[in-house]
Amino acid sequence: MNDCDPAELRQPYDGPPLRRADMAAHPIEQFHTWFTQAHTSGLAEPNAMVVATVEPNGAPRARTVLLKGYDHSGLRFFTNYGSRKGRALSEEPRLAAVFPWHAIRRQVLVSGRVERLTDAENDAYFHSRPRGSQIGAWASERQSARVADRAELDALYTEFAGVWAVGEEIPRPAYWGGYRILAEEVEFWQGRADRMHDRFRYLLTAGGPAEGVWELDRLAP
Repeated sequence: MNDCDPAELRQPYDGPPLRRADMAAHPIEQFHTWFTQAHTSGLAEPNAMVVATVEPNGAPRARTVLLKGYDHSGLRFFTNYGSRKGRALSEEPRLAAVFPWHAIRRQVLVSGRVERLTDAENDAYFHSRPRGSQIGAWASERQSARVADRAELDALYTEFAGVWAVGEEIPRPAYWGGYRILAEEVEFWQGRADRMHDRFRYLLTAGGPAEGVWELDRLAP
């Protein structure tokens, strides 16, 4: 049990300084800069984010999902509305998300409300997905529910794969769609030496995420 002690897994945090003068006026503009840098650095799946929701019993629960778009109004991801996270967001439409870009010594933390995307937005993204992913959405109608074994899942996929001919448009399931994270707080974390990290937080103080007033503060490491 002691062959690999987590307390001894130290890595030097030697990232460049993050200064107030480096920060954009709007958090999404700053996110765009960092996201682009994360992508060009060769980081695997920089769009992966850990999303935490609140269960109906009040317990927190986190999982990794993929960011599929962003603009000044918020960040977008897609899922099954009947999944465990979908049910949680129906009860409490708020979440927190973290982009854990460990390889480049950075994190972005986002928290705020969520809203469902429109049918038009959902349809547009669904039809841009590969055919296999579209079939997978149909086969996973009961996402997060218990299944007997992998064979049951494979049988469902095969069944739905036979419903639509190759080249035929597959309709989007009504239970599948996206959310927009309406950010109210966004923190940018830059790792520095000796745990003296640089942290800047944007806090929405008035209006909505796109056109509202954002306050920028430096936080203690």
